[in-house]
Amino acid sequence: MTSLTAYRAQWLGNVRGDLLAGLVVALALIPEAIAFSIIAGVDPKIGLYASFSIAVITAIAGGRPGMISAATAATAVLMVTLVRDYGLQYLLAATVLAGLLQIGMGMLKLGNLMRFVSRSVMTGFVNALAILIFMAQLPELIGVPGLTYVMVAAGLAIIYLFPRLTRAVPSPLVCIVVLTVVSLSFGLDVRTVGDMGELPSTLPVFLIPDIPLNLDTLMIILPYSAAVAVVGLLESLMTAQIVDELTDTPSDKNQECIGQGMANTVTGFMGGMAGCAMIGQSVINVKSGGRGRLSCFAAGVLLLFMIVVLGDLVAQIPMPALVAIMIMVSVGTFSWSSILNLRTHPRSSSVVMLATVVSVVYTHNLAIGVLVGVLLSGIFFAWKIAQLFHVRSEISEDGRHRTYMIEGQLFFASADDFMAAFNFREVLETVTIDVSRAHIWDISSVAALDMAVLKFRREGATVEIIGLNEASETIVDQLAEHNKPGAADKLMAH
Repeated sequence: MTSLTAYRAQWLGNVRGDLLAGLVVALALIPEAIAFSIIAGVDPKIGLYASFSIAVITAIAGGRPGMISAATAATAVLMVTLVRDYGLQYLLAATVLAGLLQIGMGMLKLGNLMRFVSRSVMTGFVNALAILIFMAQLPELIGVPGLTYVMVAAGLAIIYLFPRLTRAVPSPLVCIVVLTVVSLSFGLDVRTVGDMGELPSTLPVFLIPDIPLNLDTLMIILPYSAAVAVVGLLESLMTAQIVDELTDTPSDKNQECIGQGMANTVTGFMGGMAGCAMIGQSVINVKSGGRGRLSCFAAGVLLLFMIVVLGDLVAQIPMPALVAIMIMVSVGTFSWSSILNLRTHPRSSSVVMLATVVSVVYTHNLAIGVLVGVLLSGIFFAWKIAQLFHVRSEISEDGRHRTYMIEGQLFFASADDFMAAFNFREVLETVTIDVSRAHIWDISSVAALDMAVLKFRREGATVEIIGLNEASETIVDQLAEHNKPGAADKLMAH
């Protein structure tokens, strides 16, 4: 729980930097929100209202200061079918339900699951997003006049060279202002923000989705809401992790889940579609000097102000300026060191990273990519730990007693090796299984231990298990069958 003093500092600790960064983000959000609305098949104002609402509410209730949340492509693509088949009102209801599901996930502390996402998956996630951000700019770079390339190049020059003169003003903001002035002064024929779609001229209003409130409606929207909730939180938590590293500050992942849920719930009642954190905009914010909650709040408020009050002026901003900013984000987001590390890092880590990148880029679904990465990480980890498992044995001088010494982690991946180490056909009077250098983890390992004991008993040997540590003893006492009546029949029945 954030203290009141810390919360106040998150708002007022970097006022000038947050306001300037928020302005840059707001300008960059406008064409993206319009584009995401088009992806979802709804009016541009749906995405713009959503970006305002989500940004403002997550700034207040979220757990990651300095992170930008708004309407996103990751959630927009999940809504296409719902909008096409049932219409806008069902989209708004699905947004509300997705928010409620996210609040529930936050209260269940599901944000703690981020600890199971490996460094390789994170790197793959970041690289994939960098590629997707760049690919999203290609429509603005293909089949366009040569002047567009000149302006993009000029924008990149301003972005990278202006900080050498001064860092008092964010270079992306300078890029937007300079290219807009040049475009208007010389009447340059390039695409503008206004060409992306019509900007709304009124403030959003509170409304209740006009749909039947019954079980049939719930069955229609629940699959979409669940998908949006999971994908949205996944991207938000991954982005929060990245911003943690960029700013070297911690964040409350569970509070972020709740904050995102509150934002989507309110947004659905304000005529907006569901969204989540945006890595591209978050990087823009951080690179522009944004660190606190005020940057995200300012981005949302200034976005609404510009589209409602300054809509005619904003519509004149040339798209090459925003393309240049997003290329900067793409280049800055990509982990270039990961390419060099392919030769030095363990092969399994490189495979996980590359699989995450390929899965995300191929499917355009962040959840699938991360799931693939996490599954591969788990499989490789289990394989590595299983390779550290060994069984040695010693026979007594009279040949009647054999001691098996187990070393390593006994779990589902090493259970087969455990069983293969025993010679059940050997004629013995007593067998000792020494697990003092081992740890028993799960039901698979307990079942293997049971089976080993019973097989030796079936051959007439007396079996003794020694060296159980406290944790292993607890799970064996709870789950083991070999010391219970009818153990052989129960195990054979399985």
